Amino acid sequence: MTSIRKRNGKYQVQIRIQRKNLTKTFSNLKDARKWGSHYESKIHLGSELETLDKNIILADLINKYLKEITPTKKGWHMETIRMKRLLRQPISKRPVYLLKTKDFVEYKNERIKDGKIACRYDLTLLHHLYNVAIKQWSYPILSNPISNVPKPKPNPSRERRLSDNELKYILNDNFKNPHMKNIISLAIETGMRRGEILSIKTQNLMENYIWLPDSKNGNPRKIPLSNKAKSILNKSVLPFPISPNAVRLCWNRMIKRSGIQDLHFHDLRHEAISRFFEMGLSVPEVSLISGHKDIRQLMRYVHLKVEKLFTKMKK
Repeated sequence: MTSIRKRNGKYQVQIRIQRKNLTKTFSNLKDARKWGSHYESKIHLGSELETLDKNIILADLINKYLKEITPTKKGWHMETIRMKRLLRQPISKRPVYLLKTKDFVEYKNERIKDGKIACRYDLTLLHHLYNVAIKQWSYPILSNPISNVPKPKPNPSRERRLSDNELKYILNDNFKNPHMKNIISLAIETGMRRGEILSIKTQNLMENYIWLPDSKNGNPRKIPLSNKAKSILNKSVLPFPISPNAVRLCWNRMIKRSGIQDLHFHDLRHEAISRFFEMGLSVPEVSLISGHKDIRQLMRYVHLKVEKLFTKMKK
């Protein structure tokens, strides 16, 4: 029923059933056998080789994903923005049954012009979208076409530190939204992510720490509060009445007004974590605050100022 033959250095799998021929080519024998075994098992169980509705386009899958999967994620807001952007791309208007790996390679080569990070996000989302369509929604898609699309290598970890003058300017900026200064100050004092800050409720505030019942890594976290952080929270409206997208827009407008170069809101988390180490906190102590389980990931956030080291070495 299933045959595999080698042609031009690749392995072609062919399944024959009731006058239907199903073929697929792989670059290695292991994948070829795995694919053939999977569909042969389906046949033995009585499952027919279904044909994907030719009217289904990629946008249909994206919209279904947006409705059923995206709302269950912690980063649903930014993912919604990314998925809606995908809906505006020409590839989303194409029938799913026609889309092959080469089509997504072409998409990648075009998308990478907007940056490696944006391109990696899109490919990761599309890869998961196809996995969900195949495994959860039982769409008769034979394989995930994104699996063989090489993702751009991640950028090296950022080493951007905030200068005293930059911080002074930012905190004196005339933000249209009055909550931005407290949000920025709290990010530097605690190392919290933007979404974590915006999710703080009054019931999360304890005497000396913030209790986050559900952080990015899936575990609850206690974030100790300095006196300055307590003061910021005492004069803040909680939860902050501003959306993540509004924070992003306010930040971008401020950066444009100031002329500050290459500074992202997430760099405030890098700044806070680096300051924790400069204060003398240990790796376990900082990881407890930041929520990093992997020390290697934590160290990507650490960029100590050389002058601080010189001061310590002189003692």
